[in-house]
Amino acid sequence: MRSHTGRRSVLTAAAAAVALAAPALPARAQARRRIRFTAVFSDQDIRAEAMRGFQRDLANEFDVELHLNATLFRQGTELVAIQRGNVEMANLAPQDFSRQIPAWSAMASAYLFRDVDHMNKVFASPIGEDFKKMARDQLNVQVLGPLYFGTRHVNLKPRRRIATPADMAGIKLRMPPGETWQFLGEALGANPTPVAFAELYTALQTGTVDGQDNPLPTSRTMRFNEVTTQFVLTSHLVAYDLLSISSRTWDALTPAQRTTVQAAADKAIAESTRRHLAQEQECVDVFKSQGLEVYVPNLDAFRAEAQRRYLASSQSQSWPAGVLDRINAIR
Repeated sequence: MRSHTGRRSVLTAAAAAVALAAPALPARAQARRRIRFTAVFSDQDIRAEAMRGFQRDLANEFDVELHLNATLFRQGTELVAIQRGNVEMANLAPQDFSRQIPAWSAMASAYLFRDVDHMNKVFASPIGEDFKKMARDQLNVQVLGPLYFGTRHVNLKPRRRIATPADMAGIKLRMPPGETWQFLGEALGANPTPVAFAELYTALQTGTVDGQDNPLPTSRTMRFNEVTTQFVLTSHLVAYDLLSISSRTWDALTPAQRTTVQAAADKAIAESTRRHLAQEQECVDVFKSQGLEVYVPNLDAFRAEAQRRYLASSQSQSWPAGVLDRINAIR
């Protein structure tokens, strides 16, 4: 009779032979890296569609989970979630960065960028690299790029022609609550008035405020054009968030994987920008067809006055020396 030891040896040898004969699994089948993405914008947002493209572009190598509409983390908590390792990727506001790195408040100031193209050039410049390095070194976040979602303009009820900040004197301009927003209203030459967003339509209708500022698609969605007479294309704030990934996650990727992820991010950012710009132009055409005035004021005068006020205030004390002049010089 064969011993138990002999039978075990035969079985072990057979198992080894099967293992050697089995084809090796491709690397991606062995370990697909999960990337959870969190954002507060809805699944109907243009940025949501862009991120679904990001998800598709990485599907061969990564399991990208999209958690939109603040279903995973509420607004303002996403950065800390990345830092704690609770999520790998997020859409982060520059204001969130500035709460931990005061110098970053420069990147959220009014009239910093002339338009989307200027913003992209700044982020691609040594200035942008310096700010991204701050985020990496101090926040443990790798910034993949700025995700544009609209430019804020002034929308008024009075039929007063606006050319310079001086023409805004006495205008009760609704601005979101908070010191930073109220300062921005002053920098535009207006009398800033805090009003809750949900109450803004009625406030414009009754004359509690003379105007408001928002990206044109927001004004159209909220029907502010029904209770106002003009849009002054002040372009005072090029609105963007930062498509960001945890440094821990980024560093764990191979160089080839980093290239793949960055390329997918660049594509998503470009698509979101293209669609937002098209939507904004559509709004201009719609408002004009409805009989509203839509025009561009003296932007050089607005920019000069706003930047003068920022530099004279305590808000700029933490900014890198000469950063505004350097950004203004980028063409």
